[in-house]
Amino acid sequence: MRFIVLTIILLGTVVASRADELSIGHFSAGDLTGWSDKTFSGKTEYVLVTDGEKKVLKAHSRHAASGLVKKVTLDPKKYPLLHWSWKVEHTLIHENVTKKSGDDFAARIYVVFPRTFFWRMRTITYVWAHKLPKDTPTPSPYSSNAIIVAVESGDEKAGQWVSETRNVLEDYRKVFGENPPPIGGIAIMTDTDDTKDEVNAWYGDISITGSCQ
Repeated sequence: MRFIVLTIILLGTVVASRADELSIGHFSAGDLTGWSDKTFSGKTEYVLVTDGEKKVLKAHSRHAASGLVKKVTLDPKKYPLLHWSWKVEHTLIHENVTKKSGDDFAARIYVVFPRTFFWRMRTITYVWAHKLPKDTPTPSPYSSNAIIVAVESGDEKAGQWVSETRNVLEDYRKVFGENPPPIGGIAIMTDTDDTKDEVNAWYGDISITGSCQ
């Protein structure tokens, strides 16, 4: 399910207009333009809220799995650096990435790489995990074409805003052993349907930039 959910990204695009930076999620401006809600098992609630002095996207999931997706068309060789910030209330103690029954995370950022045929589509999912070791790529229990990477792990930073940057181009080459096709979409998901848990997570602005490489 966590892989199939993203097939809708193949159905349209928003093309980058700047060579240096593209704003994917401008939540601080109260802007959800281009984001589509996809519900699968119950509904995770996504709402813009004020946290401290900034506006962010809050996700609340109780035994639910739904996400927000945004379609894009980007060359990862020109736009390799994905930036975002996030915060979680706590991680999910029943997480178990080796089983479909444990494939839940307090926070996820998907990067989707469509192919001509659906079954060749690939994704990298950056997660805030409970026990999955940081920076250890792991296949999703739903598909070997979907790779999960724990950017944060454990509750040490729970309740704190954490800023992240990932080189999507390097990550794709590492986990799939080849150069990537164009990026077709970015998605957010906070899900607890399999673990029957409840959690709050917050997402800050998401952007993607180029580099000198």
